[in-house]
Amino acid sequence: MSTTPASPVTVLGLGAMGTALATAFLTNGHPTTVWNRTADRADPLVARGAVRAGDPAAAVTAGELIVVCLLDHASVHEVLNPVAAGLAGRTLVNLTNGTPAQAREAAAWAAAHGITYLDGGIMAVPPGIGTEQAFVLYSGAREAFDAHRPALERLGAAHFVGTDAGLAALYDIALSGMYGLFSGVVHALALVDTEKVPAERFAPMLSAWIAAMAGSIPHFAHEISTGDYTQGVVSSIGMQAAAFGNLITTAEEQGVRPVLFTALQELMERRVADGHGAENLTGIAELLRT
Repeated sequence: MSTTPASPVTVLGLGAMGTALATAFLTNGHPTTVWNRTADRADPLVARGAVRAGDPAAAVTAGELIVVCLLDHASVHEVLNPVAAGLAGRTLVNLTNGTPAQAREAAAWAAAHGITYLDGGIMAVPPGIGTEQAFVLYSGAREAFDAHRPALERLGAAHFVGTDAGLAALYDIALSGMYGLFSGVVHALALVDTEKVPAERFAPMLSAWIAAMAGSIPHFAHEISTGDYTQGVVSSIGMQAAAFGNLITTAEEQGVRPVLFTALQELMERRVADGHGAENLTGIAELLRT
């Protein structure tokens, strides 16, 4: 068994997610310094052994690994710009939700101040932090990721996606594919509810169908990366577009607004009109690119 002591960590920002991050570090024996603009947010963590920093300057000099989880990109600069000198020579892990461009800007700012930078995307809700279901995406300084991986793994499985600091944010936002899934689920449940079908009765069938269809994702990925939508066509976009109107009409007749589906219908019909009716549905990716 290793006797190496857990490394000190600082967590800036104690909203629901920041508190979960700090809790995971504390639970795993990391000396943890915390700071939040509203100081009493730290009280439960201090009761568990965390050290409350009086200000960001004290917080960032408490250890080598600084984890930031604030409201937005502007908040990150508002808190860190005045303490850039104290961050020099340390590793900054920014887990604040943002865009790829914001991540690259933060990385450039960090480099100009001698700060080693990792950007991250958290794929978990706060109660999931530290569980087997959680994972976190990281991009930026590979050497820093390797050095601090044992600590970062306390939050969830740590995945390094590239040295371009914007990639973790890109992956994070691309995984918003879940919203397409959720919108379809909500539409389906609203639809059956119009006939008083208990959602609990219908949900297992819907779950099983979605799970079966999810097996197609690797094939979709291959088609989109190659631009070839003609391989293994078993349900052409032309056939699907012809039937898709029934989804819209049924929703309207049942008193459910079909707004979550109409954009997809428009893309499908346009793709067919452009002469691609015999291809797979994934060809609509060509219409999404600007």
